[in-house]
Amino acid sequence: MGRLDETDLSLTLDKAEGERRLAEEQRRLLALRLQLGGLIGDGWLGPPLLVLFEGWDASGKGGAIRRLVTPLDPRHVRVVQFAAPSADEKRHHFLQRFWPPLPGWGGMAVFDRSYYGRVLVERVEGFADEAEWRRGYDEIAAFEQMLHVEGTTIVKFWLQISDEEQKQRFEKRAQDPLKQWKLTDEDWRNREKRPQYEEALEELFARTDRPAAPWTVVPAESKAYARVAVLETVNAAIVRALRAHGREPISFPAREGK
Repeated sequence: MGRLDETDLSLTLDKAEGERRLAEEQRRLLALRLQLGGLIGDGWLGPPLLVLFEGWDASGKGGAIRRLVTPLDPRHVRVVQFAAPSADEKRHHFLQRFWPPLPGWGGMAVFDRSYYGRVLVERVEGFADEAEWRRGYDEIAAFEQMLHVEGTTIVKFWLQISDEEQKQRFEKRAQDPLKQWKLTDEDWRNREKRPQYEEALEELFARTDRPAAPWTVVPAESKAYARVAVLETVNAAIVRALRAHGREPISFPAREGK
């Protein structure tokens, strides 16, 4: 039994409860983010916040990211999507392209996919040789430890769905003219390699789930549940970071009419 097998994919929220809890966590995130950015309180800049998303194709990463950043002013968060490295980027160390968008003190960045591609897609698809991807675990761990020592709060998500659920979402996308662009021949081919990806994932969790940068595997069969879980996890991480620096989260008023 690995981390993926232990994930309870039956967890769900009904629509009304999901919307209520999501709104509460979004409002809480807004207050915490303003505090981290020194925009409320005494102007103190809180530690950098890096939120990293990985997951199966069609697992709901985009929807979860959208709910995460919706309550925030666009000036207060940076969302970066990483595709396959360009020809020029391949000339450099694989971590090089992830440096520029990292958040500084008082800042927040969200990575839609990340440097973990070295030990996932590049490993499984053969884009990195065995020596490169095996070396990648220690390189990633050292990179994250360095960020942690400098003060960065790192929150890492893997959005987990079953093979059957992914197939249904693919088929639904294929039938929707406004979502067909999200589905490629490569996505269908990757489904055939799911066992290899699962093997790579379990090694990834074993090698890179550390106190400085823990993994949270989110059951994502229910999109409502996954979105709330993401917000709750990020908010809890911010609170821990504030308290580690001797700060208490600033209280904020309830919504009008509540």
